[in-house]
Amino acid sequence: MKVSRYGLASLLISLLAAPSIIVAQEDTSQTKPLERIVLKDGSEIVGHVESETETTITVRTLSDVVSSIPKAQITLRSPVSGYVEGTAYFRKDPNGTRLFFGPTGRTLKAGQGYFSVYEIFFPAVGVGVTDWLDVSGGLSLFPGASEQLYYLSAKVAPIQLRNLDLAAGVVFLNVTGNPEDFDGAGILHVIGTYGSEKAALTAGLGWGFSGSDIENNPVFILGAEVRLSNSMKLISENWFPPSSDVQLLSIGLRFFGDRLAADFGLWYPAGGDTEGFPFLPWIGFAYNFGTP
Repeated sequence: MKVSRYGLASLLISLLAAPSIIVAQEDTSQTKPLERIVLKDGSEIVGHVESETETTITVRTLSDVVSSIPKAQITLRSPVSGYVEGTAYFRKDPNGTRLFFGPTGRTLKAGQGYFSVYEIFFPAVGVGVTDWLDVSGGLSLFPGASEQLYYLSAKVAPIQLRNLDLAAGVVFLNVTGNPEDFDGAGILHVIGTYGSEKAALTAGLGWGFSGSDIENNPVFILGAEVRLSNSMKLISENWFPPSSDVQLLSIGLRFFGDRLAADFGLWYPAGGDTEGFPFLPWIGFAYNFGTP
């Protein structure tokens, strides 16, 4: 017996209709926000703006050094989106809404977006509609193919605490040309991420569906992120399908700047009958735009 997709869909609709339960905001007790300032010579300063005139700003750095900077020398001035540890600033992962392929519990903020490419043939574009809802979609680019895959997704995060994000979403894919024998397929999921920019754990459940049929038993998703440096983190994403002896395990690295993130990972079908090189390489890129 299959689970009614309307029951699961109603859960998603109720979450979309209830943004008022959202957010316990992060600490905003600092009276002077932390800012990142980039100068024409490429140097960066992170600190609190003590005062400002029409031509200069005075900044107190994390090491308590006060500097007066001509505005004419500034090419970028933006709020800090990462975190501070001691006197060191660590930038935020610009692609933190995803592991390699699967989602985290985080969403894009309103006005943010990304362009991504996975395994060369799968580009996608995503945008933050509100601070608690993002949507994305794309079309495969298989050379010479008469039909292509198109894929759409939406994710809503009604609970966004300081170190905990809980979300629900749907991923849908189909084939161009409206084939008669395929009504589309995808996965309905609930996902949560606990942790910070330094380290986080993601866990969730996903119910696969094809047409109007939804599986009774969900796949279990488990992921982890550990910061290694200001521009690199270790990522693991693992899928445990129901009633299967094969589990999809992965590990790899994400290299990132302020807006661009590049992933390289290796997937391993544990329990599967493999010959030769047992790993599937994973390559992904994402460029983020909008307010960081």
